[in-house]
Formats: sequence, C-alpha cells, structure tokens
Amino acid sequence: MPRNDHSDIRLLTIILNWRTPEMTLRAARSALDAMRGIEGGIVIVDNDSGDGSELRLREAVAAQGWAPRVRVVQSGRNGGFGAGNNAGIRAGLADGAAADFVYVLNSDAFPDAQAITALLAHMRAHPRAGLAGSQLEGEDGVPHVSAFRFPSLLSEIEGPLRFGPVSRLLGRHSVWMRMPGQSGPVDWVAGASLMMRAGMLDATGGFDEGFFLYFEETDLCRRARAAGFETHFVRESHVRHIGSVSTGMGSWTRVPEYWYDSRRRYFRRHFGAAGSAAATGLHLLSGGLHRLRCLAMRRETGDPPGFLRGMIRHELGHVAGPRRASARKRA
Repeated sequence: MPRNDHSDIRLLTIILNWRTPEMTLRAARSALDAMRGIEGGIVIVDNDSGDGSELRLREAVAAQGWAPRVRVVQSGRNGGFGAGNNAGIRAGLADGAAADFVYVLNSDAFPDAQAITALLAHMRAHPRAGLAGSQLEGEDGVPHVSAFRFPSLLSEIEGPLRFGPVSRLLGRHSVWMRMPGQSGPVDWVAGASLMMRAGMLDATGGFDEGFFLYFEETDLCRRARAAGFETHFVRESHVRHIGSVSTGMGSWTRVPEYWYDSRRRYFRRHFGAAGSAAATGLHLLSGGLHRLRCLAMRRETGDPPGFLRGMIRHELGHVAGPRRASARKRA
C-alpha cells in the first residue's frame, strides 16, 4: 500500500524564477503547505532575471520567516529551464545532506495539499519509477493533458496533418494521448510538477542544458528509460497550473528559435542525423498538406504565423552553417 508517512526521506523542491517573483512566492507558499511532515527544503533559483526579482524574493523569504526551510540562489545565467533546475540540484539542501527525491515545480504551478505526498507515495510503491508527474489543472479546475507519448517519425505525420482518418490509423503514435484512467507508466510527463528519484538523476546526469526551453523533460524521460527507469503519471497528485507565464507561448505570433533548436536537438539525439532530417521532412510535408486543406476549406491552420517557413529557415541555417565553416577551413 502507498505510504503516508515520509518523515524518513529528504526532499529537495526547486522553483525556477524568471521575472515572476510574486507568482514564484505563491508557488513556494503552496509547496511549503504540501511539504508538511516531509524533511527537506525549497530552493528558489533566480535565473538571472535582472529585474530585481532576486532581491524581492530574498526580502519576502526573510519577511515570511521561511528560512532556512526556503532559500534563494542565483543561477548566474539564463540558461533556460534545464540549466536553472540543474543549478538548484547542485545547490542542494541547506544543510548539505543528500536528497532522496528532487521535486521540480514551475513558478506558475500550485500543488494541492496532498499533491507532493501523493507523488512520493506512488514512487515509493513503484521502485522502478524514476520520474513521476502530476495531473495538471487550470485555475478553473479543468484538467490539462499532462501525460504524453514520445515524439517519433510517425508522430511527425499524425500531429501536423491533423486529418481524422490518419489520426485514427496512427493514434497510438500521437504525442497527445487520452489521459490515463489510473496512475501508472507513460512515456513522459509535463515538467511543471515533476518528482525525480536521486538515483535516476545520478544515472542520467539530470537535464541536458543544451535544451533552452521545451523538449528537456521529454529528453530526460527518454534517457531515464534507457537507463532502466520508468516515468509514471500520478492521477492522485493535483496541481493548478496557469501555463506559459514566463515564455508567453499562449500568445506567440512567431515561434522562437529556441523551440526549433530544442526540437532538432531531441530528434538528432534519439534518431540520429538522418532520422532528424526525415522527421523534419515528414513534418513539413504533413503540415503543408494540412495548410492546403485549410485553404480549400477557408479556415485557420491553428499554427502561429510563419511556423513552417521558420522550420525550413532553421534547418537550412544548420545545413549552411557547417558548409560555410568547411569552406573557411579550406580557404
């Protein structure tokens, strides 16, 4: 049976801040409430905000009397989600003791009172689980998709094409999946509320800092699987999540280069150079067919403006870069 007493383990919770100090403090307050009865602490990492966030966080922690349970550290550079959380992992617990579990919580995510204990109980009942994610919900309580399948070559057809018969044929390859009816193994989970076993972090080295934003938790879950660990979705852990506050993804008018960079890095790592090129080709072909159908039906594509053009430009830039470097060497 799941354990309700976690007084024998030590938990390090990491909250990454980038220019959202008030929201970060709200997340920290929720995490503190959810960590009652659990040994450990919270590290708030300011990811080189440069807007006074660090001072505001330090003053608030002192005023609330949260120290030493909560402390603020400076990452020193805005290296993105993975780099910032790795900085928190390196900072560790205030007393220098090793953590048994590390919990990553977004600054715009607020765990319910039992959210953290539910994750710990599930992971302790399932020793092969190296990572576990929560059921994310909007502030209105509506569930968000929180568990996913790994991106693959076939998902690069199904997702961009968005055509019913093809989606039914390739449904089991879709990245987006129907939410599981019960807790258990999935391919990967959203990083907004992510519990990680220390042994998994030791085996994988943690987040790959080559990803600035996006795909970093997907990559980590995939590397964890290769190292013998499972990733689990835990329905009993409920976390309210606003989403895209720091990144502004919900209002993108143009997809940023770091999204294309992360997508390319994921496919090259897990499918090789040829597989990555094939994934991009399939995405462009499927996305192009989707646009033709939308044009014929006089409806919006559902993508940010210039999305496919940006992908083509990004790929051509990577192809041209090595060629220019090679030409300079020959000269």
